Amino acid sequence: MSEIISIKDIEFKAGSKVFLRCDFNTPMDEFGNITDDRRIRSAIPTAKYILDQGCSVIFASHLGRPKEGRDAKFSLSPVAKRMSRLLDRDVILADDVVGSDAKAKVSNLKPGEVMMLENLRFEKGETKDDEELAKELASFADYYVNDAFGVCHRAHASVHAITKYFDDEHKAAGFLLIKEIEFGQNLIKRPSRPFVAVVGGSKVSGKLQALTNLLPRVDKLVIGGGMAFTFLKALGENIGNSLLEEELIDEAREILARGKELGVKIYLPVDVVAAQTFSADSAIKYVPVQEIPAGWMGLDIGPASVKLFKEAIADAQTIWWNGPMGVFEMDKFSKGSIKMSHAIAENFATSVVGGGDTADVVDRAGDVDEITFISTGGGASLELIEGKELPGVRVLLKKGE
Repeated sequence: MSEIISIKDIEFKAGSKVFLRCDFNTPMDEFGNITDDRRIRSAIPTAKYILDQGCSVIFASHLGRPKEGRDAKFSLSPVAKRMSRLLDRDVILADDVVGSDAKAKVSNLKPGEVMMLENLRFEKGETKDDEELAKELASFADYYVNDAFGVCHRAHASVHAITKYFDDEHKAAGFLLIKEIEFGQNLIKRPSRPFVAVVGGSKVSGKLQALTNLLPRVDKLVIGGGMAFTFLKALGENIGNSLLEEELIDEAREILARGKELGVKIYLPVDVVAAQTFSADSAIKYVPVQEIPAGWMGLDIGPASVKLFKEAIADAQTIWWNGPMGVFEMDKFSKGSIKMSHAIAENFATSVVGGGDTADVVDRAGDVDEITFISTGGGASLELIEGKELPGVRVLLKKGE
């Protein structure tokens, strides 16, 4: 892998404007209160470094998936408020992205000042990697810094097309992006062994490529969550109404066989928490996977599986975890995921958690401080593990390497 241009490689001229693409796609409650500001806090070191060089910062991010242009409930206003508290200085919020208000505020921006553009996805061109939009965004600043790992696997205008308008002396990766990439690559290239991958979540399809890529590299593979039922079905178990991806049974069989060939130990749940419906008041049973009643579905791993999985990771030196063990959003089906989080946190191994839902589980379990590294991007961290080149990273590599 050739080297990525780091923010440390750039000589910022004092008085310049820096376009800082971040990932402020933060969870909020129905009243617009931020429920977890980890992504906002993660951007602080890069922003402070730029301000220390005597420059001004133009923050840019998306939030959610607004359908039709401007939508007040996807405004970055709560993010700007939180950021100004964390940076202890005013954050000027533009009313639009490349409209007259943004342009006026950019041109009035003085060195040391901080502003934020409105939600990038209010512009249709953002997700289409539109060159016109990219050119307008690029015209706002002298330098471009990408610190938004969570969107690097997408070729979007503010991550990909925009870099065409900056040469290698004027574009770079921020501290968070570099940390993410180093963690992801070292994990794959030089893990301390035993290396255990714990994979969950609902779908095998989303993780198929990662599983195939991980098999030759790991010593053990623990599979939980809804995706485990496709593997159990492949082994001939009767899984009742549990989640199943019929068309992937052969692939699951293939992965199990390949694991045997490579000497990788693969662990599947031995018992589940079963219910007839996914609701808070449904009756539940703890049953071995061989005894899921017809019409019932497994919604979490059971206590025996928790014990088995704990044993499996006990001697690990490196643990990579992506995907919850059950439908953790509902308390009654969250025990497996929470206990798994505790077990990984208590382990002395280097533990890396792929973002998204898994990060939420760790947060809910109160284990954030015990995990070595929590990725800020779910999809992006998965693609890094799959060995794919991320579009947002490729454009920041040093030339001629």
